[in-house]
Amino acid sequence: MSSVHPLPVASLGTLAAPVQAWLAGALLTIALVASGHAILYKRDPRSSAIWVILIWVLPVAGPLLYLLLGINRVERRAGRLRGRHRRHSGTPLEPSVAAQLPAEARWAGLQNLLDRIASRPLVGGNTLDVLDGGATAFPAMLAAIEGAERSVGLASYIFDGDGIGRDFVAALARARARGVAVRVLIDDFDVRFTRGGAAPALRAAGVTVGVVNPPLIPARWSAIHLRNHRKILVVDGSTAFTGGLNIDARYWRPEEPAAADADLHARLRGPAVAQLCEVFAEDWHFTTGESLRGEAWFPALRPLGTTPLRGIAAGPDERGDRLRWVLQGALHAAQRRIQIVSPYFLPDAPLLAALNAAALRGVEVDVILPARGDLPHINWAMRANLWQVLEGGCRVWFQPEPFDHTKLLVVDDAWFLLGSANWDARSLRLNFEFVLEGFDARIATALATAAETRRQRARPVTVAKLASRSLPAKLRDGVARLFLPYL
Repeated sequence: MSSVHPLPVASLGTLAAPVQAWLAGALLTIALVASGHAILYKRDPRSSAIWVILIWVLPVAGPLLYLLLGINRVERRAGRLRGRHRRHSGTPLEPSVAAQLPAEARWAGLQNLLDRIASRPLVGGNTLDVLDGGATAFPAMLAAIEGAERSVGLASYIFDGDGIGRDFVAALARARARGVAVRVLIDDFDVRFTRGGAAPALRAAGVTVGVVNPPLIPARWSAIHLRNHRKILVVDGSTAFTGGLNIDARYWRPEEPAAADADLHARLRGPAVAQLCEVFAEDWHFTTGESLRGEAWFPALRPLGTTPLRGIAAGPDERGDRLRWVLQGALHAAQRRIQIVSPYFLPDAPLLAALNAAALRGVEVDVILPARGDLPHINWAMRANLWQVLEGGCRVWFQPEPFDHTKLLVVDDAWFLLGSANWDARSLRLNFEFVLEGFDARIATALATAAETRRQRARPVTVAKLASRSLPAKLRDGVARLFLPYL
């Protein structure tokens, strides 16, 4: 019988030594590569320093955490996904359609900035109607769909199948039955995670529905953040609606109008409508592969008014920090008054600096927020962050219920910005957003009045009131604020 002799202890040591040396070399190489990547590609030097320290203090877990959480895949993934879509453009504008700007040099400077960062021009010859609240906006949108003759393109982050959503489903189904080309785009987050969404009813009625975002498979989990938050309705390529309204019963309570959540939308006609249709067509092609072309979607548009407007599409696939540059440029151009209405107000350091600089210059800065939001963790983080604008001289106001979802910026009663974007990291970095900027004293005054009406029913927020919160509330709010870059 043969016997098995164990290896001497010395032999085990000689085998383990090369393995240990190889493992140490591998860990050193990984740490060097991860540190180098953080140094080269992290924009914030503080973030870069923290990651480098973590990588070296935790030789295994540090590089792994950096691989999973520290590398920004959002922009690259968005660009790769979007890179396959085809650029759409409407009929070339007539040479006579020129945007007439106010005479002050500051507005020319703002427009020079926007010309360089936005992919679409400021165009004149438009009319814009302010639609304050679902009770005003929804009937106008439904009437436009009922009158459609050739095409309807509708994008909504949330499309509720109940209440007012049923009216939209019925109107879209009737349009399709008339032979109108109907395309509806809904974000995957609403379709997958919201009960009672409209997608099944729309499909049952034969309406073509596109769902934005990839399926939940491990290889594409990093793209779950890429939400299409845009709200666009274009009818016959000649009438368009945009703003902050989702198609949701919360904004429509005919039996109790005062209890409906507030929001702001706009209807526009004229050459700028083509820009909204371009954005919708690009989103549709990205989602479904179908190209929307021809007169049904892009008719020749003639001037119908005098308002200069520009549509700005922002998202992780677009030029970096486009929306942040828009906001900063507008804040720096202000000389008298800035009015901000927002449901989610979590500005980062550059925007905080721009707001405080405006207040210190003597500009009257009013930030109007809901006293009780629909997302508690956002409420907590907002309260922990507000002292930074209050100490700079900005005024903050809390509106009583019902919840106000309005997203509005008005500068000096002359320039305005409205659309789907919030003042938070999600809108600035992760969402696909659409905003409309324009010059018109009459419209800007109407929007300023809408903001002022909200301010008058609100109560002021002070540093003293924030400081009077209980210690548990302050700790809760402070913990929520730690996640500000991800909210």
